[in-house]
Amino acid sequence: MTTSTALLLADLAGVAVFAASGASAAVAKRLDLFGVVFVGFVAALGGGIVRDLVIDEVPPLAFADWRYAGTAAVTAAAIFWLHPQFARLRTTVLVLDAAGLGLFTVVGTVKALDVQVPAVGACVIGMITAIGGGLVRDLLTGEIPVVLRREIYAVASLVGSIMVVLLHGLGHPGPIPLTAAAALVFGVRLIALRRRWSAPVATMRPPRTGLSGPPPE
Repeated sequence: MTTSTALLLADLAGVAVFAASGASAAVAKRLDLFGVVFVGFVAALGGGIVRDLVIDEVPPLAFADWRYAGTAAVTAAAIFWLHPQFARLRTTVLVLDAAGLGLFTVVGTVKALDVQVPAVGACVIGMITAIGGGLVRDLLTGEIPVVLRREIYAVASLVGSIMVVLLHGLGHPGPIPLTAAAALVFGVRLIALRRRWSAPVATMRPPRTGLSGPPPE
């Protein structure tokens, strides 16, 4: 299997995973069929659309290749009809979401490197590819985006992007090293969920209501 074929399959697998995640969130908010499919589509392809616009690949693959839109729409519609069974698989959804995070991180970073984006920019683009759809999904369903909360999510994606860039710089861009990078993101995300790891947050102190000393004369 060539690297391009492996990336295509990884991309479509990530699309299906994130479409299911987005559709599941939309069903929980009691949206109609169109709303569920739309949120699933955006969750699956939003990050990729931003990536393609940033690297000047127009039209974005989400619009140029029917397989992307078709995979997202069919998956989201399936979740609409099968959501009672899917809702009982919360752990499975989290695992699939972690897998999609890893797949999209790798694909986004590799595509950025292929068009000669410098290392730091490629890492950022890879992370945006992975978290962009989920960010819009949460905004559309009225939730604080998971990437802005305490969970280790965007950080896991960034770690994977850095690994892809390092492997590329060392001359190891093949499917096996890239699969290892996706597995790293997947593993970090699952371990963070299992151990309840979280990023630090600011400590909120109550405002001072008065001065401790006597008032000035």
